[in-house]
Amino acid sequence: MQFLRTAFWVVIAVALAFFCMANYVPVTVRLWGDMVMETKLPVLLIVAFLLGALPFWVMARATRWRLKRRLDSSERALAAATAAAAPPPPPAFSDAPSLTTLADSPAPTPTITGPA
Repeated sequence: MQFLRTAFWVVIAVALAFFCMANYVPVTVRLWGDMVMETKLPVLLIVAFLLGALPFWVMARATRWRLKRRLDSSERALAAATAAAAPPPPPAFSDAPSLTTLADSPAPTPTITGPA
């Protein structure tokens, strides 16, 4: 998938480079009143594109930030709920024999008692 994304951006960059080379002509832009700006056509189009994309980029970043905060909050709540629902571990006594000690000790010999 990363290859396709990279290939897409390479194609867009090459097309933009060819467009800029073919249309590198001066353009006069009238701003306010007597203000006039002279620039090249590719520069004008790229600046206009970036200015138009800026609000959507800011909106996407804000949405991503908000959703990340919600996800982090939900993960913290889930961790707290699972920690509260888990039973506490059994108390460890220092005097109690361990299972390995019981398994290693010899079995007691049975005592047979007769009628008394």
